[in-house]
Amino acid sequence: MGLFSFLFGTKNDSVKTLLDNDAVILDVRTQTEYNGDHIENAIHIPISELKNRIEEIKSLNKPVVAHCKSGVRSARAVQILKSEGVKAANGGGIATMKKVLQE
Repeated sequence: MGLFSFLFGTKNDSVKTLLDNDAVILDVRTQTEYNGDHIENAIHIPISELKNRIEEIKSLNKPVVAHCKSGVRSARAVQILKSEGVKAANGGGIATMKKVLQE
């Protein structure tokens, strides 16, 4: 696994497959970033709050595609989610997520 794959996680086609199968989109950016631009219907939980709000995600009982600005924070979010038994993939940055959603 290369560094890029490690940081940015699952390939776009796998992310798209999860999204097509009712995955939720998790935006882990700051409130300011989210207020500036966000994906409609995305759940917003800043990475700094994720560990304290993990039960909120688990209660959805759905796979999660996490994204941030560049993909680094969402990679960390995926690690946290997977360690808690949540099926999760890294959608990368918001621009990448928007592109995948348009496909």
